[in-house]
Amino acid sequence: MIEISGVRIEYAGRCVLDIHKLRFEQGKRYALLGANGSGKSTLLKILAGIIQPASGTVQSDATGKKAVGYMPQKPYGFSFSVLRNVTMAIDGCPNLKEIAKAAIEAVGMGALINADASKLSGGETQRIAFARIISIQRKLLLLDEPTAATDLNGIELLEKALLDYCGETGCTVIFATHSPAQAMRLADEVIFLQQGLIAEHGKSKQVLHEPQSKAAQAFLNHWRL
Repeated sequence: MIEISGVRIEYAGRCVLDIHKLRFEQGKRYALLGANGSGKSTLLKILAGIIQPASGTVQSDATGKKAVGYMPQKPYGFSFSVLRNVTMAIDGCPNLKEIAKAAIEAVGMGALINADASKLSGGETQRIAFARIISIQRKLLLLDEPTAATDLNGIELLEKALLDYCGETGCTVIFATHSPAQAMRLADEVIFLQQGLIAEHGKSKQVLHEPQSKAAQAFLNHWRL
């Protein structure tokens, strides 16, 4: 369980996130939906402990360095093999190469296991970053636009790998996306953000098909064109 209370973030005197109360339950998948600048990435960084809020509290039972997996919007491929890029997340674990290979296969990158990860495309780098995260069992995954650079095949592979991982581990997932279709496929609940505020929060089907806020209605109408 994760609970946010009275969290506020300001940049140069401008409020970019202001959340009075928000609760994430263990084992559920949550989509953060909204336009650019709505606060999605900032919220994920707060949950990951990268940003400290100016006020408020974040309480979480996902503690420990390896309990939380955070994938930024533009992940990085280090200048060694794809395999080493994944095993670096699980150094010290028994059978680390076998575990890493399974994660790499899950995201469809087995053929490039010995390639230089720094020379991969943006979509391939996203796949490797995701393999790195799912190579160990975690309580919480925080994913910022995890398929933004991938093609349709990559999206299908990553979404399947995510759902399989959730089924195996029972972890909580919070991910940012611009795609209502992806939110519907993956999320139990949708949190719609506008200018740092929660404009709407509810079951995915309700928010995406019967939005109550004008902000969510306008956003979804754009995607239905």
